[in-house]
Parts: sequence; C-alpha cells; structure tokens
Amino acid sequence: MNNAGTNRPAPFAEVTIADFDAIMGLNVRAAFFVAQAVARRQIAAGIAGSIIHVSSQMGHVGGARRTVYCASKHAIEGLTKAMAIDLAPHRIRVNTVCPTFIETPLTRPFFESEAFRTDVLSKIKLGRVGQVEDIMGAIVFLASAASALMTGSSVVIDGGWTAE
Repeated sequence: MNNAGTNRPAPFAEVTIADFDAIMGLNVRAAFFVAQAVARRQIAAGIAGSIIHVSSQMGHVGGARRTVYCASKHAIEGLTKAMAIDLAPHRIRVNTVCPTFIETPLTRPFFESEAFRTDVLSKIKLGRVGQVEDIMGAIVFLASAASALMTGSSVVIDGGWTAE
C-alpha cells in the first residue's frame, strides 16, 4: 500500500518551482522508489502479491488550482500501468485506488471554507465528502485473491465525480 501525497493548490501561472518539486517529489518520486524497493524484495524472495498505489480522482480529470497535483496523479496512473506490465511475470499485481476528497485531519481545514465545500459537493454526485471507511473495501479487495486477475487498473471511488 503506497500512500503518501501532498498538494499546494495554486493557479497554473502562479506555481513555483519549489511547490512543483515538493508535490512531484512526494507524489511521484517517492511513490516510484518505494514501490521499486518493495518489488525488488518481492522478486528476490519469489513472493507474488499486490502493490496498491493511492492515486486520486484527479488522476482521471483536471481541476482548477491543481495542475501539479493532477499531473502527479496522472503520473501515478501511468506508472501503475507500466509497473503492471513489468511485474506481471513475477506474479505481482499493481493497481490504484482513486478516491474523491476524503475527510481527514489534513483535509478538514479546507472544508471549513463554505465556498470550497460547496464547490466540492457540487461535483460529487452522491452529495457527500468521502470518509476513510469508503475506500477500505477497495483496498481489501485489491490486496486479496478476489482481485487475482486485476492489474494495471484503477478503482475510482469518487461518488460520481468523474462520471461526467
């Protein structure tokens, strides 16, 4: 389970090099090399299994003030597909879970802004912010033998955000 990420929302024309590097460094570079380290150990030990990246609905769409974040999550989607091809001969499956906005201690302050909350909820067709429990089932599924023939795919848990 590869889950680390950050965002520094800003309009495209105002993104700084420092913000770009911070977002891409954690969201892509760190995810890449952590997954590589895990895959190397699995291959060396002959252990089949599953690598799950936490991506985002933003890996499937674009969003205002999220150009770098979207780019990083699109990169994770591409990384997942390429890893799936490379690691399939070793019986290692690679997939992503792509949640919508999930209420956590890190996201809670954003939702204190009524404008932000209203904007987000206008895109989530089910009309509510996600909870950690909403993604647990997909993670269990991807980690288990129930998804034994699934690799290079995404499970999008976005309340309908990407349906349009």
